[in-house]
Amino acid sequence: MFSSPWFYAIVGGVIVIAALVFYAVKLLTQLKKQTVKLKQAEQDRKVALAKHDSKILSSVVIIAHAMKEEQCDIAEGCWRLSVLLDSLKLSEGLSKEFPAIFELYNKIKHMPILDARKKLAKNERMKLDFERMKAETNLSAKIKIDVISLHQYAQERISMLTS
Repeated sequence: MFSSPWFYAIVGGVIVIAALVFYAVKLLTQLKKQTVKLKQAEQDRKVALAKHDSKILSSVVIIAHAMKEEQCDIAEGCWRLSVLLDSLKLSEGLSKEFPAIFELYNKIKHMPILDARKKLAKNERMKLDFERMKAETNLSAKIKIDVISLHQYAQERISMLTS
């Protein structure tokens, strides 16, 4: 019985199958651990993005409130809001949702600020000021509506991100 070639073939087959089962179980265990790690990493990434966006939206609330109360210049507020809104990680399409804010920003973003502005000739500064004031005047009513909506949107998003 033990000298039969079939016996050795069967024993060899059982050993090979056992080794393959062991290897398959080992691979499945590694895959499960890797999947858990990936899910945890994704969850950690989402938490970090939510924290980032919550911080940005808090700044948006402050600026929008200041603009509503006319404590912040329209052009400066739109500039700051546009930059902040563009840096959000979990929100998209805000330029379409608040078009007047982004429209004014796009009309003034080429204008130099701080030291670069000081280096301009007086007539060039006046020309840029006139261009900015004209854009502000044309868009101010729409911007006020956008700011009210943005203020509410930012507060709601903060609530969603922190809950």
